[in-house]
Amino acid sequence: MQFKEIVGQQAVKQRLVNSVKENRVSHAQLFLGPEGSGALALAVAYAQYLSCENRQPEDSCGECASCRKYQKLMHPDLHFSYPFFAKHKDDNALTFIEEWREAFSANPYLSLDIWRGYLDAENKQANINIAECHQIIKKLSFKPFESAYKILILWLPEYLDKTGNALLKIIEEPQPNTLFLLVAQNQDQILNTILSRTQLIKIPAMTYDDIREYLVDHGQPKALAEQAAYLSEGNITEAIQLTQQEENNHHGLFVQWLRTCITNNKEGDLFKLVDQLAKLGRENQKNFLRYGISFLRECCLINSDAADLVHLPPAELELAKRMAKAIPLLPAEAITDELEKAHYHIERNANPKILFLDVSLQIIKILFFKTFRAKADSIYS
Repeated sequence: MQFKEIVGQQAVKQRLVNSVKENRVSHAQLFLGPEGSGALALAVAYAQYLSCENRQPEDSCGECASCRKYQKLMHPDLHFSYPFFAKHKDDNALTFIEEWREAFSANPYLSLDIWRGYLDAENKQANINIAECHQIIKKLSFKPFESAYKILILWLPEYLDKTGNALLKIIEEPQPNTLFLLVAQNQDQILNTILSRTQLIKIPAMTYDDIREYLVDHGQPKALAEQAAYLSEGNITEAIQLTQQEENNHHGLFVQWLRTCITNNKEGDLFKLVDQLAKLGRENQKNFLRYGISFLRECCLINSDAADLVHLPPAELELAKRMAKAIPLLPAEAITDELEKAHYHIERNANPKILFLDVSLQIIKILFFKTFRAKADSIYS
């Protein structure tokens, strides 16, 4: 993978390239970024750049023997470690290497949920076991075979339990020209003994514009790309999944729902909308609620005189400004709270028809009677 294939993250790419040009390559680095930020893809592109035989000013050449092997994830000096669902105590990452190559090649913005789909997970817990730690030590005890560097990319070190301490010595005192690239999402879940031995590289969430442009360039309609980029909140993995679902109009349906609650004079329309929402399916219901939460948050920004911070497509922005006048700041916050509670219950298999009817009535109470419920009642199951 080359840097140019990765969406956005120009500042991080430049920092990585400069570290090579200035000969400041740390032997243990932690790529820390939220899911969907491209941290894993950046680590692979960085490893390819380090190993490239005809390195260009800003990227690997993509044509030399080393780059061709990297493109297939089959370079003899490139090693991967990742969480897996062990069937036997001796299972390690090599047991699942073909599945790993297939998963990464299909989507370099991999998430654990997507990775789980390539494995027979059953009800097992993902982890990086002691057998894998011993395999890492064994693989990295030798000198590089072809390239200047032998590189291990360890994805999600959060799934190393205390057995991960077995790696401390080789991380702190590796063989010459051996690099550890750890790719993590949650710093607090990494063993402190490992964290203290790495150089931190922070990777931010992707921008709305970068995700939108990526989706449009890959054939998605502009309106769907804008909505997916907005809903994903910087997570390109989530944005891609949103575009792969059945196309829907969260914006139009949510505004229609709010307007029906605001007018409160056509009960038949409300029940029809509740039936429509109940038939969306759980994932679409969750995305619908997430859109509503995001939309109301933008309305709150408008009401707080922070319209310059709003990120909505032009048509939706105009409607948000009008909706902000109808729903002041405090009611908007209270409705947002109801939507967050509804999202929580949908994830736990709530009865959608009862749930959306109850939320509708709560919105009406908030808007007309200024009744703000402190806690959600568990009445949806």
